[in-house]
Amino acid sequence: MWLWTIFIILLVLWLIGWLAKYTFGGLVHILLVAALVILIIRLIRGI
Repeated sequence: MWLWTIFIILLVLWLIGWLAKYTFGGLVHILLVAALVILIIRLIRGI
């Protein structure tokens, strides 16, 4: 279960990084990753 969760998180972060390289600046990329991490933590804990 945790392996799949980690795999999905890493895959999403990789996709965001790949898209950000072509469309966003570095700051926006950092903010997107931070927001995604916070969202995932809140979902795992059950908000």
